[in-house]
Amino acid sequence: METFKTPLEAFLHWLQKDPNHIFLRQPINRKFIEYSRQDAFDEALKIAGALHDMGLKRGDHVALLSKNCAHWFMADLAIMLGGFISVPLYPTLDGESIREILVHSESKAIIVGKLDDYGSQKPGIPHIPKIGVALYGTQDDHIWEDIVKIPTDFQPFEQNPEDLITIMYTSGTTGNPKGVMHKVKSFNQVTNTGVEVLNIKNQSKMFSYLPLSHIAERIGIEMVCLYTGSTASFPESLETFPEDLASVQPDTFFAVPRIWQKFKEGVLQKIPQKKLDILLSIPVINSIIRKKIVHKLGLSKASFCGSGAAPLAVSLQNWYKKLSIEIQQCYGMTEDCILSHFNLPTTNKFGTVGKPLPGVTSKLSPEGEILIKSEALMVGYFKSPEQTAAMFTEDGFLKTGDLGEFDHDGFLSIVGRIKDQFKTDKGKYVTPSPIELELSKNTDLEHICLVGTGISQPIVLIIPSEAGWAKGKELLNSSILASINALNPQLKKHEKIEKAVVMKENWTVDNGLMTPSMKIRRNRIEAIHQPMYLDWFSRKERVVYESDQ
Repeated sequence: METFKTPLEAFLHWLQKDPNHIFLRQPINRKFIEYSRQDAFDEALKIAGALHDMGLKRGDHVALLSKNCAHWFMADLAIMLGGFISVPLYPTLDGESIREILVHSESKAIIVGKLDDYGSQKPGIPHIPKIGVALYGTQDDHIWEDIVKIPTDFQPFEQNPEDLITIMYTSGTTGNPKGVMHKVKSFNQVTNTGVEVLNIKNQSKMFSYLPLSHIAERIGIEMVCLYTGSTASFPESLETFPEDLASVQPDTFFAVPRIWQKFKEGVLQKIPQKKLDILLSIPVINSIIRKKIVHKLGLSKASFCGSGAAPLAVSLQNWYKKLSIEIQQCYGMTEDCILSHFNLPTTNKFGTVGKPLPGVTSKLSPEGEILIKSEALMVGYFKSPEQTAAMFTEDGFLKTGDLGEFDHDGFLSIVGRIKDQFKTDKGKYVTPSPIELELSKNTDLEHICLVGTGISQPIVLIIPSEAGWAKGKELLNSSILASINALNPQLKKHEKIEKAVVMKENWTVDNGLMTPSMKIRRNRIEAIHQPMYLDWFSRKERVVYESDQ
């Protein structure tokens, strides 16, 4: 297994070995456009040269605004080849948020790729050079396709492990986004480590759909493709996602818990649980059924199925295990470049996020906060020395903000966020995450947020799933109360749930109540709804509907 010192060294190695190998597969109108390694290098080099011709210098910051697509990879390659520092932006950001990040990051140019509504986002971009990609209908000052027609004599920049490679603005469940600075060596260490411990084969098939502006996808898909000479395919749209995934059958697959839950719901819509249980209990038939379901999901070749960003219910892991899909929970954050804790195919304990990866030292503070140390920790937050200093202990450990517990075998479990804890008016602290995780076993519930500031007992805010809404109000109420009544006896007196409130508005990335990695923005949900807690709490019904007000 080859190891490399930089992403560019890795890519250039595979380019020299087999320039015609397919590197990127981009679906357009239900057909894949394929780019070889040579194609991608040639286009990226010309874009790098064009940026220099526009007056940018080595070390300047170049922003990247796009959904996952072939040109995201090529744009990032161009930024590296040009010696620039990438500033990836979430493709769902509004104009105001885009302007805030571009100004704060001091970006000197931006590459704009595949987007749903660039028209509303474009006014947020300051007067800097903009390169648009015509393939996705993005017309701008400079057009990618025009640039790559012109020959260039530009010479690639040679990456150094100590160079800054990126400033990644966190999606932020609390507060404003912060620009996390990482060196080349951070990306290098975590990628080499991940490829080795997960035993990822060279020239694998990858499927990229979670935001590449998020550290997990950036490392787990883009960097792994560069380091292993692998091929990345992309979905064309949300509607075609299942078909595109099934057509690729990737060798590894990573999802957030909500996606694993959605996959399960899709299976059960076609084969109800009782029927599935019967089919899986019949010899020979069970093997046929499992293979058919797993292939339909697109996971028949996946040697590693990971989950992260939020806790995954053990019941969901067990459900998938009956289909011969073993999901490994992983844990990491932008600030530690996801070099943290992973369950591995050889050592996987359900309900935990695994053991420290090689090169990682972890421990708990006296308060139970998880502390991490490795060579892949961030340099700091861009232009925020005070916030940077607050993230580290005196002995150099990163403060994760997560509360954890180690079991006797050394597996880590996340038990909540320090900032997520709330105090009821009885003066007792409640950690919501474990309670929400238990409630999430109910497939009638899409999103769950336990709150209780200013009232004597917690209440739970709920967004029902499609299956939940389909049951109608009476059956949905019964389902919610059954979950609460089953859970309450297991909770301490001050943790017991008094009521459920069914919300009238969904929580989405677009309305700012979910992060792009599908975590609820608890502080924003609380800011909107806290004034109503007392009124909801005083109502007679145990299940309150916000829409009834």
